[in-house]
Amino acid sequence: MRLQRLGPVGSERPAVQVDGVAYDLAQLTNDFDGDFFAADGLRRVQDLLDAGTLKPISGAEHLRVGPPIARPGKIVCVGLNYRDHAAETGQSVPDEPMVFMKDPSTIVGPNDDLVIPRGSSKTDWEVELGVVVGRTTHYLESPEVAMEHVAGYVLVNDVSEREFQKERGGSIDKGKNCATFAPLGPWFLSRDEVADPQALRLTTTVNGEPRQDGTTADMIFGVAHIVWYLSQFMPLHPGELVLTGTPAGVALGMAEPAFLRAGDVVELTVDGLGATRQRCVPA
Repeated sequence: MRLQRLGPVGSERPAVQVDGVAYDLAQLTNDFDGDFFAADGLRRVQDLLDAGTLKPISGAEHLRVGPPIARPGKIVCVGLNYRDHAAETGQSVPDEPMVFMKDPSTIVGPNDDLVIPRGSSKTDWEVELGVVVGRTTHYLESPEVAMEHVAGYVLVNDVSEREFQKERGGSIDKGKNCATFAPLGPWFLSRDEVADPQALRLTTTVNGEPRQDGTTADMIFGVAHIVWYLSQFMPLHPGELVLTGTPAGVALGMAEPAFLRAGDVVELTVDGLGATRQRCVPA
């Protein structure tokens, strides 16, 4: 199942996409938020599809594509989670997931402008598989049960400002939480439509030049392990977002880094989760 939110910023309409047609879900929900996922919203959408009562959104193809989920309660991120990314940055493979938080207010639509922060010299791209939580998750007994708590997946650009992150007081948060630093979408794909989250290709180009071309098979800690691991330290709630790391090919790992500047265009893909395009603009 593909879910989308269409329309201007702050006025997005929930929709389900079937064979390229966006159907209005206003009769079911105001938004794809925690309440929607907690109330078995995906099953209820399927019931409406089966009943054939949904109406297409007129002119949907001309509407802005917003982030496919409403602003979550929190975004939990795992860094340094691809072997090749660890190698390119000269860091050791971690023994446990390296966890940090990202402000939900950084979320923007998949094709919205990416704002280069004032004073930035090292804004970097990171294509990632995002995991949307479907059920309250706390103290899971094992990774084997973790996938039952996953609602589905989204494509994310976990944008990072490396100077802010590494050279301005040693706080990763400063480099991860600038405005527009989490372009999300174009759609949410339900878990049942992804046969294996550890077999997805991820790519990034900048101004048409290939930068990242990796696979989730290279993750150090897979999706199930991450969800289980995080549940040992914090509750995860329906509609919240977990970012699972990025493969090699970021600017930070280049012999001669070419960080993002105003005017650059970043394009990203993840198998099954669509493609995004962000134009970089100055703050």
